[in-house]
Amino acid sequence: MRTKTRLTFSLILFNLLFLAGLSQAQEPHYDFILSGVRVVDGTGAPWFVADIGIVGDRIAAIGDLSHASATKRPNTPGLFASPGFIDVQGQSEFNILVDNRAASKITQGVTTEITGEGNSIAPVNDRLRKDMEDKAIKYGVTLDWYSLADYFRHFQRTKSAINLGTFVGAGGVRNYVLGADNRPATPAELDQMRQIVAQAMQQGAFGLSSALQYVPDTFASTDEIVELARVARQYGGVYFTHQRSEGDQIFDSLEEVFAIAQRANISATIWHLKAAYRQNWGKMPEVLRRIEAARARGIDVAATVYPYARASNDLIACFPSWVLEGGTEKMIQRLKDPAQRARAKKEMDEPSDTWQNQWRGSGGPGGVLLIQTLNPELAKYEGMTLEEIGQQMNKDPKDAAMDIAVADRGKSSVVITIMDESDVRATVSNPLVTFGSDSGARAEDGPLSKSKAHPRAFGTFPRILAEYVREQHTMRLEDAVRKMTSLAASRTGLMGRGILRPGMIADITVFDPKTIKDVASYNDPLHYALGVKFVFVNGRPVLWDGTITEERPGKALHGPGYQPTP
Repeated sequence: MRTKTRLTFSLILFNLLFLAGLSQAQEPHYDFILSGVRVVDGTGAPWFVADIGIVGDRIAAIGDLSHASATKRPNTPGLFASPGFIDVQGQSEFNILVDNRAASKITQGVTTEITGEGNSIAPVNDRLRKDMEDKAIKYGVTLDWYSLADYFRHFQRTKSAINLGTFVGAGGVRNYVLGADNRPATPAELDQMRQIVAQAMQQGAFGLSSALQYVPDTFASTDEIVELARVARQYGGVYFTHQRSEGDQIFDSLEEVFAIAQRANISATIWHLKAAYRQNWGKMPEVLRRIEAARARGIDVAATVYPYARASNDLIACFPSWVLEGGTEKMIQRLKDPAQRARAKKEMDEPSDTWQNQWRGSGGPGGVLLIQTLNPELAKYEGMTLEEIGQQMNKDPKDAAMDIAVADRGKSSVVITIMDESDVRATVSNPLVTFGSDSGARAEDGPLSKSKAHPRAFGTFPRILAEYVREQHTMRLEDAVRKMTSLAASRTGLMGRGILRPGMIADITVFDPKTIKDVASYNDPLHYALGVKFVFVNGRPVLWDGTITEERPGKALHGPGYQPTP
């Protein structure tokens, strides 16, 4: 009897161990499990509590994974998990080759950038590549690309913490063929431009971009942009634009955007939508109404914004367009000529319907802050307004601006005071509007920390969640995340990212909505945002418990017309 009892007990124990082993074998093993997170899936749906399992570069499961095994389980209970934020105007195409951490971006929760505003990193010829030499020498970057395919190969060799895709810039294409001349393209030149756009689309561009406020884009007619946009559309691409006017001619400029979208039958998105300069403050509700009316007519148009009331661009954009015509050497010659300098100074104080006068629109030199120079002799002026620089130089601030432009060969950057907070708030909260920082990746240390920056380089996405969601309650957190993720992906044509679903790429941002915030300011900008805890790019952690890791899993992303070469 005792022997039979032992046998029965042994059989029961064996069966239990077998079933336990079978159960464990059936439960998959994950590389990472984010346990007990509040999932904001990117669609705008209300958050829900779940575990997220990651295997390789994919989201493998979302649900109850409490009994599953994982190589690592970060401390995530109670935190929010969303798709990685997508910066649709990232501008890191060069900076990522200097410092592949993309530190100021991943600390915001950004996992992907789409870049290439008007003047993309490629294609370039010898003349255009020479224009990049000063910057390349300063930062030790080897200029070994001509085509977009060449650039992507360089990008992959460098490795990156973030993914990066690009548009092909209409201004860059025009410059490639015509230079910076103010004239229409001939039929033969236009045909060459079409071929360049087609090649870029085949090599992975997401579409066509333009920056019609700036030289040389501003010399392009609407018809020219339509022709190039039609080529991008043939490959499934989209059109993004820094529209021709954000100031006094903004309504006419909107009509041009609508016309390009309609004539080229292409999705159009307006970068960093704004009503610039004091005389135009308060126009944003009407701007948004006109965009919504265009959509009601069947035109696929939307916009992006950054959540700041100051803008940033090149110092030379403070000068009339004719000063910049023909390229850097001709600009320097004009600024050195007393008669032409006097003419430019006079026009900088006058309203204009032929160029966007950001000097006057900023309220003069007190509204223009110098933030970055290439010439080391000019670094002492960084962080000062042109008014302060003029006082230190003991000269007219306009002369100071022109002297800096000559000494720095047009490479200086400024922050300009041109927007009203109520207009920014209306744009940020609109459901049609997604977000772009309009800034390259920067860092608190290393080569990209040696000059000032616009705080948007460090704080765009956390600022939206802190200021407009948590403090001002202008939109739900789920709506803000949708705009940062799935809306951004749909506007750019980015596939496989922007939503948390099993099978999607594991680009994931984990943050604390109570503590997330931007801390960078205009006077003290080089500070990482707070509150982002974990960031995964293609399934690998680039930020772990708030600390930048050694992982560099970022990929070159290709648009819909991509045709890989053997």
